[in-house]
Amino acid sequence: MKATGPIPAGYGMADGELAIGGVSASALVEKAGDTPLFVYSSAHLRQRVEELRAAMPRRLALHYAMKANPFPPLLALMHALVDGFDVASGGELEMALDAGANPDKISFAGPGKRDRDLERAITLGVTLNCESEGEVARALTIGARLATTPKLAVRVNPSFDLKGSGMKMGGGAKPFGVDAERVPALVKHITNAGAQWQGFHIYAGSQALSADAIIAMQAQTLDLVVELTDAIGMSPTKVNLGGGFGIPYFPGDTPVDIGAVGMALEARFSRLPSSLADTHFCIELGRYMVGEAGVYLTRIVDRKISHGELFLVTDGGLHHQLAASGNFGTVIRRNYPVAVATRVAAEPEEVATIVGCLCTPLDKLSDSAHLPRADAGDLVAIFCAGAYGASASPANFLGQGPAAELLV
Repeated sequence: MKATGPIPAGYGMADGELAIGGVSASALVEKAGDTPLFVYSSAHLRQRVEELRAAMPRRLALHYAMKANPFPPLLALMHALVDGFDVASGGELEMALDAGANPDKISFAGPGKRDRDLERAITLGVTLNCESEGEVARALTIGARLATTPKLAVRVNPSFDLKGSGMKMGGGAKPFGVDAERVPALVKHITNAGAQWQGFHIYAGSQALSADAIIAMQAQTLDLVVELTDAIGMSPTKVNLGGGFGIPYFPGDTPVDIGAVGMALEARFSRLPSSLADTHFCIELGRYMVGEAGVYLTRIVDRKISHGELFLVTDGGLHHQLAASGNFGTVIRRNYPVAVATRVAAEPEEVATIVGCLCTPLDKLSDSAHLPRADAGDLVAIFCAGAYGASASPANFLGQGPAAELLV
């Protein structure tokens, strides 16, 4: 038997079943018309943003990193809750615009931007977080051709990373950003060319649960901002401090103490030099804002025994929940939070491995979990499915197709 991760707070029961937004799992599936199904709780989303607003300094703007979940109804809700969107492709830019985002409140990061992406962003007045000197050169050339002044920020590759992070985005050789020592010369080139220099984007890592690690990373980031500002001799209009706040997925994980993070950041803001008095600061969060608000519902289609082990075979799988299967950057596979949604009030009585419908042994949603008895027709819930689920998984593998999605 293997432990499962902690089920996020805020989920209840209705008619003996898991309830999301006060509606039972079966009723949600009926509304959607089929399984598998991603359900996103608007109550969870609103509460998470409210908690962040209360914990973080008032000076700090909150941006949504929409790579975590670009479901259009969710984007429309997030647009009403946050201060801006951070996008990482031309496709995400169009989805942000469709959700009602003001181009002035959108920043566009990511290596490998195509010329048509740069042209679209420059035409709209979107801030480009430039990842290299070459990207800056292309943006300046396109701006001159369009007779439009581009808004350019520089993504900085810092010498440090976020300790304990699930994915390190800074430190050492990286495809992301410009090495810190080359940034002053590049910024001076941008301003001498007549572009609008918008500031810095510094993102050191993601999925950290240690408040101390996040506090240390933010302090190092701000020290670097001061150092770069002094070297350049001009104050940045904006500074994006990145994100990195993680959520508990696995046994033993505990939530980030955002109160401690906010207090430390407030104290650090109070000690910034006068050169940054008018600079606007933000953080970009994706997983932390939406991850715990999502549940993946999949129906058991078969119950089978093999060599004495029980398998519950579902109509879902890694083609929708690649991360839960352990195939999205996890070194050692561990169980996400899981429940038998239609028997959520029942006591565990058997050990079962939950697998999907794909012809690969990688398609495992939960390994040797202690669960209530479940039969064909029951619904399984995989929690923490609000981020890097539907859009980060190979939906068309083996011709299976995408899952349905609902915002409730």
